[in-house]
Amino acid sequence: MVIHRRAGVIVLSVCLSSIAAPRAQTPDAYAQLKFRYIGPVGNRVIAVAGVPNNPSVYYVGAASGGIFKTTDNGAHWDAIFDDQNVSSIGSLAVAPSDPNVVWAGTGEAFICNNISIGSGIYRSTHCRCSCHRVFTQ
Repeated sequence: MVIHRRAGVIVLSVCLSSIAAPRAQTPDAYAQLKFRYIGPVGNRVIAVAGVPNNPSVYYVGAASGGIFKTTDNGAHWDAIFDDQNVSSIGSLAVAPSDPNVVWAGTGEAFICNNISIGSGIYRSTHCRCSCHRVFTQ
């Protein structure tokens, strides 16, 4: 029994020592990265919400206008809030009970000289924001 335990400890030690610890990256490694846009171009994204168990689907809300949806990890974005009479988005949430329900709070939270006021909270029940206002401010 003692021999088996010692053998097990030795095997475990060898296995763990063969796992390489992550190396710190050098500045040269970062120099190889190229700048690219992530998200819809031309907007100041202020809110992001992902769909649980679906890492390819995200929603972003822009303080400067609109909600955008991607289904391909951000390679393409579709505007899904353009038919509403308010543009500024302050917050987004995907309902944990149903990933097809998206909640959007309108209006910008950060006060500056170019804010846009909101008109309440909107809810979409089918993944496309032909949203309905459910609460007014």
